[in-house]
Amino acid sequence: MTDETQNRSGGSGNEDTLTNRQGHPIHDNQNVRTVGSRGPTTLENYHFIEKITHFDRERIPERVVHGRGAGAHGVFEAYGKVGDEPVSKYTRAKLFQATGKQTPVFVRFSTVIHGIHSPETLRDPRGFAVKFYTEDGNWDLVGNNLKIFFIRDPIKFPDMVHAFKPDPITNVQSMERFFDFVSLSPEATHMVTFLFSPWGIPANYRQMQGSGVNTYKWVNQEGKGVLVKYHWEPLKQGIKNLTQKEANEIQATDFNHATMDLYQAIERGDYPEWELCVQIMEDGEHSELDFDPLDDTKLWPKDQFPFLPVGKMTLNRNPEDYFNEVEQAAFGTGVLVDGLDFSDDKMLQGRTFSYSDTQRYRVGPNYLQLPINAPKARVATNQQGGQMQYKVDRAPGQNPHVNYEPSSLGGLREAPRDGKPHEPEYNARLVREKISRTNDFGQAGQTYREFEDWEREELIANLAGALSQCKEDIRERMIGYFTQADPEYGRRVKEAIVSGAMSDTISGADKKNSGQMGHQADPY
Repeated sequence: MTDETQNRSGGSGNEDTLTNRQGHPIHDNQNVRTVGSRGPTTLENYHFIEKITHFDRERIPERVVHGRGAGAHGVFEAYGKVGDEPVSKYTRAKLFQATGKQTPVFVRFSTVIHGIHSPETLRDPRGFAVKFYTEDGNWDLVGNNLKIFFIRDPIKFPDMVHAFKPDPITNVQSMERFFDFVSLSPEATHMVTFLFSPWGIPANYRQMQGSGVNTYKWVNQEGKGVLVKYHWEPLKQGIKNLTQKEANEIQATDFNHATMDLYQAIERGDYPEWELCVQIMEDGEHSELDFDPLDDTKLWPKDQFPFLPVGKMTLNRNPEDYFNEVEQAAFGTGVLVDGLDFSDDKMLQGRTFSYSDTQRYRVGPNYLQLPINAPKARVATNQQGGQMQYKVDRAPGQNPHVNYEPSSLGGLREAPRDGKPHEPEYNARLVREKISRTNDFGQAGQTYREFEDWEREELIANLAGALSQCKEDIRERMIGYFTQADPEYGRRVKEAIVSGAMSDTISGADKKNSGQMGHQADPY
């Protein structure tokens, strides 16, 4: 131990007490500070901001997460309705209002945890990010193929990714590290159930669902807000997932299969299509539910909150240059247009800060001037300078001497409002608390029971193979979670570990086409 280390080892707590880089002991590393247990997150969350901003800067220049991606251009066509009702009843967002209204889009699909040259057959959530170039500026709908997530509080995100990424000493990923974190985060049980089933390896990017994951709001002309969830449902191409054996067969000879599948489909004119659906819920706590609607680890039941179609997206043009368009594409959950708004979803509020902060670091402070990121609507700001600025966002006739607002000397002016502002009201203590209705296992059990027999068998085999690499106490915690979700679920995992059953692994197989090998699945 160096003298410097010795001098730094004092203070409050034991040697293994968690601190921040100011040396402050961290008393709560599980919950951001919010107005009430489910209210909005405050900007003075110093520990969270220090933690997430350092996390955002961990990789140069590859994305920290969603490193490997593929993308395409297309168009979104609005239905003018939400289900059978006029969409204006719920939102004043212009891109949805008129039947047949078209908005250009760019979509980036990705794997989440693995690096930029990793195989596309690995078990991993898939990113599904859509940039709408609307007349009111850009709207980014940033999500995954799975409709839920591992955690519900953003302060845990850097730790989660560290646990899923390679060991900092060996540089090898470890199922023991993965399940060490997950077994101490019971809210992840639902996501683990999906991830280790065939849903954890989509056959390709065209034949997978997408979801905004977070809870957002729609706001109408009167300023009334409702909670919404966004879902992309494949149309003509359907949904297909891979078993571990099929993924191994493809990976043996092709680790770029999903990128090429998307590229070749568009080149031959087989344009993939998705329908955008929303679930709508009145704003509020909804005490009649056994979960909190702002909890990202939960699905909203479709029988109570049906999927309502609002439009269709078609991808019809491949990028002209991968780096310029796919690698430099930058998305953020805070990029909303008028009529779309934030909910108090903690993960959404944490992501909204983190995503744009990451882009400013990774691509640069002027990343929004790059053609792939620039809105197709007019831009006029008083922001200036920074690395790689190549133009000034100046309005026609603007006094070039005035780069501030307000001004009476010919500068920019505030825009008039298009409708009444949405002004939710809060009256609660500022606390660090998890939401009251966690129900970490109910939906995981329901999902297990709704899987087809072959999906359950694949799930059990995959979990047994992964958990067999873990310490006994980690295995016991996970089996306990699965048992609370469904007694049969826990029993089968335990029996499979004891018997040594695990998913098939093969190598040296002939190159296979993932579209032919995949298993059909119905939406959930």
